[in-house]
Amino acid sequence: MLGEKIVLRRVARVEAPVVTEYLHRTNKDLPAQVGVLVGTDAKAGEVARDIAMHIAAYSPTFLVREDVPEETVANERRVAEETAKGEGKPEAALPKIVEGRLTGFFKENVLVEQAFAKDPKTTVGKVVENAGGEVVSFARFRVGA
Repeated sequence: MLGEKIVLRRVARVEAPVVTEYLHRTNKDLPAQVGVLVGTDAKAGEVARDIAMHIAAYSPTFLVREDVPEETVANERRVAEETAKGEGKPEAALPKIVEGRLTGFFKENVLVEQAFAKDPKTTVGKVVENAGGEVVSFARFRVGA
C-alpha cells in the first residue's frame, strides 16, 4: 500500500532498433519531472541521448512535418493570415508572410526542424543526418501534464 493516489493519464509505445530514455530533474531534491523515450536506428543511437535531452527541453509535438494534422496546419495558416491582415500588411505580400509564419510554427513544433539545443546553428534533423541515422519516434512525459 503506497497511500498515494496514482493516476495513469497517458501511455506511449516506442518501437525502434534503439530506444533511449532520459529522465530530467527540475529540482535535485525531487524525483524526475520530465521523461523522454526516443527511438532511433542503430546509427543514430550515438546521438540519441542528446536528442532525448533536447526533447525534454524543447517539447516538440511532432516528429516530422507530415505528422502535423491537416486541420492544425489549416488553422495556423488562417491565424497567420488574419494576423497579417490585422497588422495592415499589403495584400500582395500575404502569401509569403503566411508561409513564413507557418514555417516558424513548424520550427517550434516539429522535432527534426527545431534548432538543436547543444548547437542552435544546426537542426535536430541535421544532427541525426550527420550521424547517418534516423529518429523513428519519441514520447515525452511531464509529471502532472
